[in-house]
Amino acid sequence: MITGYLFLLVAILSEAAAAAMLKVSDGFARWQPGVLVVIGYALAFYMMSLTLQFIPLSLSYATWSGAGTVLMTFIGVMWFQEKLNRRAVFGILCLVLGVVLINLT
Repeated sequence: MITGYLFLLVAILSEAAAAAMLKVSDGFARWQPGVLVVIGYALAFYMMSLTLQFIPLSLSYATWSGAGTVLMTFIGVMWFQEKLNRRAVFGILCLVLGVVLINLT
């Protein structure tokens, strides 16, 4: 089971890195970040396919999408100076709680 969560962690991190590079690529006008987008998403999907050998689809996907959303929010605030309001923070807390609850089942 630990192996599945390691694969899932790599899938989440590589997807988040690819999404950040998607913003940096400026609509693929800059080719270097664009290449990192393709590599990051390819790695994310490959790792997710390995994850599914150990963890059920519903649990894997909920964790991947929820943790990825939280991580991208953090990246957006820290590196792209995006702002969060109270509703957004509440939504993030709901996502975290939901992922934790799903993983406890």
